[in-house]
Amino acid sequence: MDELLNVVGDDEDHPLADLLDVVGMLVAQYEDENTPGLRSDAKPVDVLKFLMEQHGLTQSDLREVGTQGVVSEILSGDRQINARQAKALAKRFGVSPAVFL
Repeated sequence: MDELLNVVGDDEDHPLADLLDVVGMLVAQYEDENTPGLRSDAKPVDVLKFLMEQHGLTQSDLREVGTQGVVSEILSGDRQINARQAKALAKRFGVSPAVFL
């Protein structure tokens, strides 16, 4: 899909534009079915819970976020993930910080 995006760009009249649309829909469908915690409409805390589960992590493993109490507050919804924490989590999991904000 990335290669198609590089070729097609924003040109809706490009001969491969329809193929890009189909591939995009298939990728989105696959991600919705196989990685529900990473859907584009997922809440940041749900993304974090999903990634923790996928990596077999506990609250105490997320030292870059803060104390276990801070992590607990985030996971319970009592505290939001701040920009510094989002950046650290993004680095740890290899995702965009935006998924945590």
